[in-house]
Amino acid sequence: MSSGTSGQPAWQRRVTEAAVGLFSHATDPLADTFSHPDDPGLFGPDSVTWRVMSDCSTFVGGVRSLLVQAAHPEVAAGVGDHSSYRADPLGRLSRTASYVTATSYGAGPEVDAAIAFVGRMHGPVTGTSHRGLAYSAADPEMAAWVHNALVDSFLVAHRTFGPVAMSDSAADAYVAEQVRLGRRMGAAPLPETADDLTAWLVGHPSLGGSPAGGEAVDFLSGPPLSAPVKAAYRIIHDAAAATVPMPILATIGLRPRRGAIARGRLLIRGLRAALGASPAWAAALERCGQDRPDGVRFRNQPGTTR
Repeated sequence: MSSGTSGQPAWQRRVTEAAVGLFSHATDPLADTFSHPDDPGLFGPDSVTWRVMSDCSTFVGGVRSLLVQAAHPEVAAGVGDHSSYRADPLGRLSRTASYVTATSYGAGPEVDAAIAFVGRMHGPVTGTSHRGLAYSAADPEMAAWVHNALVDSFLVAHRTFGPVAMSDSAADAYVAEQVRLGRRMGAAPLPETADDLTAWLVGHPSLGGSPAGGEAVDFLSGPPLSAPVKAAYRIIHDAAAATVPMPILATIGLRPRRGAIARGRLLIRGLRAALGASPAWAAALERCGQDRPDGVRFRNQPGTTR
């Protein structure tokens, strides 16, 4: 799908090209989405998920989820032993973004394909953590830690940096919607309200520091990016860390930076002005025969969803 940068002011075009470039290291998960007309996928046009995942606050949520994931030693060991994030960070980023896009906005067959791909990739992810505990990415509890960290992080990021205030009932609806995906991923347990979800993460008995977790946190503090992108990323990273509950933040050895949330809000507001809403949301709405919401500017130009 086109990023639709023609006709943009130069500053918007540069920001858009930089953002799109970060996520262009994997195939487009919605390349064939218009082959499935009227298919709402897992959530559909009226879902909270489609709204939450359309906003630039997901940039903060994505980084936050990785920080939270690092607080589970067995999950961190699986990432450290089997992931390509050190050698191919943008490839890993793009593949994760493709999974999130496909499961959020894809038609049924695209959701199925994304879940099947992750299942194949996770099959060989087994081993033993530094504390001598066996891990397997197929284990429901490990899958739940990863899934629940993602859901909680996207939700907290949206409530902290999103364009409008989000009610408690909408937050609970988002979590309940995401339970559908968690079940498809074989994850358990899956808390069904926002408060229960956060409490489950903060009170998890597996929380602990680890060499693999520490390495992941160190990498996330300064990944190999160009200077302008790295400056923006640092603000996003610090904003993400500032929203992590203190017990988890202490586990991974980070402290919130003063002013991080205020700086994050300014940056996300600027990115929102430059990028608009996700073109995946626009494509999903068009696939379902739905009009685009009034007052929402999408990244792609009107009428050009491909």
